[in-house]
Amino acid sequence: MTLKKIVLSASIAALFFLNAEAQNFNQMLTAFKTNEKLFVVERESESLAIIDQGMPKGSMSGVHNMNHGVVKFDGKDGYVISRDGYIVKFDPENEKIVKEYKTSDSAIGFTIEKNYIAVANYAKKSVDILDRDLNPVQSFETGSKNVGIKTYKNYLVFSQMDNDKITVLKDKNEGKGLPSFEIYKEFNDAGVMPFDAMIKDNNFITGFFKSDFFGVVDLDTMQYSKIKILLGDKKPVLKVPHFGFWSISDGNVFIPAVG
Repeated sequence: MTLKKIVLSASIAALFFLNAEAQNFNQMLTAFKTNEKLFVVERESESLAIIDQGMPKGSMSGVHNMNHGVVKFDGKDGYVISRDGYIVKFDPENEKIVKEYKTSDSAIGFTIEKNYIAVANYAKKSVDILDRDLNPVQSFETGSKNVGIKTYKNYLVFSQMDNDKITVLKDKNEGKGLPSFEIYKEFNDAGVMPFDAMIKDNNFITGFFKSDFFGVVDLDTMQYSKIKILLGDKKPVLKVPHFGFWSISDGNVFIPAVG
């Protein structure tokens, strides 16, 4: 059985269903009738809805504040992070919570690797390293909200929103067993208020709330460059969606902006 995730806010889901034409709606229902098991974030009930073979099966409750809930899978392990700082490990096949650990009062994102999980926190202002069973391994205090956490080879990369900084940690154990990270490189004055990032090959690409460019770290050479955002008729940007809505093609980065 294949495991996948869908993360939908109630408002986006409602808008989608209300505007779907009958034909498209039927096509969507047909697409859901698969052997896949889906886990859908339910914000209001602080739970994960379970859809199995296209049919609602139930919910897994007790996963805390889902206002910024993120679900990820690796092998037979499922993990969900809550806005109030919990990371929860669950068994997707048996649909049961295995363990939870509170890294902070507000967590924003995480990444899973073979031997560890790294969590970017808003408050406390740190990046925490856990083993795959959610036992704490290391914690890096940054004095900032931390965002855009990504991995590349033996590097762990993230941005410090309040410090306008990009930090690169390196695993001294080179992926063998539990990690032992140290600060390898930091890029100061990267841009004003970094808010999210994505990885494309060896490039760590960062977006900013208050700078008219995005930043690119070449993780092979550890060189940093600023790429101007080409706006024809400049107008105030009210919202820049998270990087899951960005796209890269033939050397171009397509950035949706609401303004």
